[in-house]
Amino acid sequence: MKTCWPLSILLALAVSARGEVTLHRLFSDNAVLQQRAKVPIWGTARDGEKVTVQFQKQRVTTIASNGQWRVTLKPLRAGGPFTLVVTGDPSTGSGRGNTLTRTNLLVGEVWICSGQSNMQWPLTHCENSQAAISNATDPQLRLFTVPNVAANEPQRDVNANWVECTPQTVAGFSGVAYYFGRDLRAARRVPVGLINTSWGGSPAETWVPRSYLAADPILKPSLDSFQQAVASYPKQLEQYQQAEPALTQKHAEAVAQAAAAGKPAPHPPAPPGDPAQNAHRPGALYYAMIAPLQPFAIRGAIWYQGESNAGRAWQYRTLFPTMIRAWRETWGAGAPATGSGQVFPFLFVQLAPCGSAALGVSAWAELREAQLRTTQTLPATAMAVITDAGDCADIHPRRKEPVGARLALAARALAYGERIESSGPLYRAMTVKSDRIALTFSHARGGLVTKAGELKGFIIARADQRFFPAKAEIEGDKVVVSSPDVPQPVAVRYGWADCPDINLYNQAGLPASPFRTDDFPMITQPR
Repeated sequence: MKTCWPLSILLALAVSARGEVTLHRLFSDNAVLQQRAKVPIWGTARDGEKVTVQFQKQRVTTIASNGQWRVTLKPLRAGGPFTLVVTGDPSTGSGRGNTLTRTNLLVGEVWICSGQSNMQWPLTHCENSQAAISNATDPQLRLFTVPNVAANEPQRDVNANWVECTPQTVAGFSGVAYYFGRDLRAARRVPVGLINTSWGGSPAETWVPRSYLAADPILKPSLDSFQQAVASYPKQLEQYQQAEPALTQKHAEAVAQAAAAGKPAPHPPAPPGDPAQNAHRPGALYYAMIAPLQPFAIRGAIWYQGESNAGRAWQYRTLFPTMIRAWRETWGAGAPATGSGQVFPFLFVQLAPCGSAALGVSAWAELREAQLRTTQTLPATAMAVITDAGDCADIHPRRKEPVGARLALAARALAYGERIESSGPLYRAMTVKSDRIALTFSHARGGLVTKAGELKGFIIARADQRFFPAKAEIEGDKVVVSSPDVPQPVAVRYGWADCPDINLYNQAGLPASPFRTDDFPMITQPR
């Protein structure tokens, strides 16, 4: 029987056999190291071996222990290309004293790019991809793609390498991440490294360590359900095996009937899937695709995910902030790349429009609200609103350039302190004035504007919590909402649909986030 060993074990066995010093794969040729930060460099070696790292004018030495070694470089200045040299001392331990040389390294800004399919979506499938790809050559922009692998425990390495951004290397790379990096390069004028670690269809809980799920009473049921499924699987498999002969016979009869009728043959029976091998089981992608990247020095992270959790939007209010907190803490007690004492910036994309345009009840709207709430409860977070870049008929909208551009705006404001407008209008407060409700917003400097005619997407509620279509008008930095059907209004919702048709913007041309002013029960809220 063939045994599939985790990469970390294979590396340890290889080191034991060869006695050679190795480097983590994040330190390949073409890598980007984070500027103005303490930079960990690490790898494997025989116990007791003296390992020396040389980079720029720094020379740091350590002794390997438990098969691992690690040094930390003092903060680096942007630039390059540079050479990294790692040497093992043959007079110590039982190693061979080999030397590793990595060339064409840059120092600049490094960002993690993660999420599900809309982050993974390749540039070649995006709108206007041919022009973007043909103009993508940039030796100062580097790309690293983490393979799709799942695990039940933290891994130590990944099977990947850094590459320069060229039309050939960028075509299959994340479109959102590329546009984000391209715009950062133009704005910051330093090298940029993008680490794409995303997997289509993945729910957020697979990106969270299981210990964090187990510690929260709201999240623990997801972990309990998984563990129960694992425990019951042997019995389910046994029941299938007992029923398999009858199922096979029934399938053969169905195939014959389909052939006689000129129809496609039905799928054959198959055993139930083993939940313990489900790629998106709780914690599995964190252990295999995030943990092995730690503690690589980074500036921050961008994230595009939520579609797989829309049906559990109320839980996402807890799950998403927990995931961000877990990443920050496990990256090194929340230590940021800057060493400034602040957690690293975490920027994310609000769900794009998709599905029904009917206003009023929407699980996707509730998920968007959970995302918005995260910016209000966690420090150093920001959200890119893309209500004008969706497709009601496609969960994978092709317009990825504005997504990356708005993430870059958020990074420039939050991570780099540029005094630019980086967000569309965000609901702040309401005032009831007789039969009207006046809404005020942050990020509305210079007043609010509309695109394509009168304001759309507002509904207004009576005290019985029934909503009606509303008329909305801009008055400076306010929106006034009313309806002849609601003489005594109590609440307003904006863009509260899976695929809202809305058009409120600020003077910077950034769209307003959907919102609600009420606290009425939600459809994804546990009863």
